Amino acid sequence: MQTVEPEVVEPPLSAHETELIRASVSVVAPLAADMTVYFYAILFARYPEVRPMFPPGMDAQRDRLLRSLLRIVDLVDDPENLVRFCGHLGRDHRKFGALREHFPAVGECLLASLARYAGPAWTQDIADAWTKAYGAVADVMISAAEQDAKERPAVWPATIVHLLPCGNGIAEVTLRPHLPYEHAAGQFVSIETPWYPKQWRYYSPANAPREDGTLTFHVRAVPGGSVSEALVYRAAVGDVVHLGAPMGDMVLDRAVHTDLLCVAGGTGLAPIRALIEEVARRGGRHQVNLFLGARTGAELYGVDDMLRMAQRHHWLTVRGAVSDEYISGIRGSLPEVLAEYGPWYHHDVFLSGPAPMVTSARQALTLGGTAPDRIHCDPFDTPVLAAP
Repeated sequence: MQTVEPEVVEPPLSAHETELIRASVSVVAPLAADMTVYFYAILFARYPEVRPMFPPGMDAQRDRLLRSLLRIVDLVDDPENLVRFCGHLGRDHRKFGALREHFPAVGECLLASLARYAGPAWTQDIADAWTKAYGAVADVMISAAEQDAKERPAVWPATIVHLLPCGNGIAEVTLRPHLPYEHAAGQFVSIETPWYPKQWRYYSPANAPREDGTLTFHVRAVPGGSVSEALVYRAAVGDVVHLGAPMGDMVLDRAVHTDLLCVAGGTGLAPIRALIEEVARRGGRHQVNLFLGARTGAELYGVDDMLRMAQRHHWLTVRGAVSDEYISGIRGSLPEVLAEYGPWYHHDVFLSGPAPMVTSARQALTLGGTAPDRIHCDPFDTPVLAAP
């Protein structure tokens, strides 16, 4: 389903207002962790009716709030991408039960928290700039959520229909949603398990849309990760989980070149595999170079599956690279290997994997002449405000 982004109702911030907001963030940055604790404390104290919308443990939620605020501040002078990002946030908030009337409460507590931790640096001009910025963000989020509510549900129940342990703490989990679930290859999906209500984690389907509507996820159990460990070690066929709306812009339709470079590390292969399936569905109109990276050969996840796919499709070339072990084949980090096999400036690039790998690969590709707007990847840790 294609969604139309709402326009920002408030006028764009002036250069001076943008400068004020960024300056205030630099002041509170050293105390950001304490500020988010304070924010949720006063939110729940002043508006206790919102507390049931959150999980018992708030550490991950506080981290996501901070990441989202930083992302919004980063985009405050980039209206197009700010609207796109806040539209995603608004639609995603529906699964938390967020309503229009919750936004003023959050704005009030956010500004109170900023003022407390900025101290003497907080001025009326800064307060006015933040009020204006928050109003614009809230308007976009509310409009996106209300439009989305006219078209689809907030949450989809889905039954686990297949579980396949893959070793190294990884499992393939296949779900069948109870209602039609439209998504595009390369997007990501939030999942809530029955064992940890209100805790949502994000995973990318490893398949392009299927006729039977099922979605397969490659889940790695992260130590201490309640959702990932539950899906890998506790879940069974027949269990019902919940899905949030699909999100993300790392989709094939954003490519302008016919040649694609796909780069994946670890279970970051999942959305890349889905994109390659989508190329096949469209008749192989793209030439695809796929690089898989890992520290050791044992960690080179999914390479056999992708090599079998390359045997079926002449337009797909697959290479695996190992950085910390001497084995036959390509050795080196993915940025080093990409530089060796490049240049890639006539390609659209899709990156997925651990944040350090994506960051270094992006830098290497940019230095090699690839235009930044042709490098597609989704925000690290999927920064989504987990407060209404």
